[in-house]
Amino acid sequence: MSLLYRYKAIANIGALLAGSGQGLEPIVRTQIKVCRIASRAEAQAAIAAGADALGLVARMPSGPGPISDALIAELAAVVPPPVAAFLLTSETTAAAISAHVRATRPSVVQIVAHIDPLESARLAELEPHIRRVQVIHVEGREALQMIPLYSPHIDAFLLDSGTPATPVPTLGGTGRTHDCAVSAAFVRSSDKPVFLAGGLSADNVAAAIRTVRPYMGSICVPKSAPTEVWTPTKWRHSFAPSHWPMRNVR
Repeated sequence: MSLLYRYKAIANIGALLAGSGQGLEPIVRTQIKVCRIASRAEAQAAIAAGADALGLVARMPSGPGPISDALIAELAAVVPPPVAAFLLTSETTAAAISAHVRATRPSVVQIVAHIDPLESARLAELEPHIRRVQVIHVEGREALQMIPLYSPHIDAFLLDSGTPATPVPTLGGTGRTHDCAVSAAFVRSSDKPVFLAGGLSADNVAAAIRTVRPYMGSICVPKSAPTEVWTPTKWRHSFAPSHWPMRNVR
């Protein structure tokens, strides 16, 4: 049995125990999403190393790692279940996001801008069958005020370290961390799963996840050059699932 499916089995057992009425506190591994995948080889390498989800970055107002919609559609089509293919979109209206989803066919859409909550509600009507993840850029405790604005319309939150209100917005891939105390408070306050991003690396991911206790951690492919391709060996060395903290289901 592969490393990926061993950990998936643990997660499934934990979920069963959570609903078994045995009064146990099931423990599962925090899920892993790998962003900035730019080729089929990198997708295969990340999956082989144990990734639960792949982030496919579309056009952005700034930052590294975007790929064409055509390549996103190609990669999303070959990502095998149970691994999820995330489309990272910077579109800000329900109609534009829906069109982007239909052009690329991911399993999840990650909305990287703080869109109008009315557009979030409209997107839920247009695309009820796509899982929708709303990014919240943590610049202070005011991030918690966004929970009730979006929670009725989405499936999960993702906390990141962008600066969406600057003249040229940064909506991800900054390499910057944010205040883990605020992120931990967000997790405690949210009725939806929360993913953690923002400057996570092999050096800080364990401490960040133990503090914040997210459902999933999201990392970016660290490259020394745009043409560098990450192999399964590199992935296992830097972000092997066995290095990620475990968490209680409850």
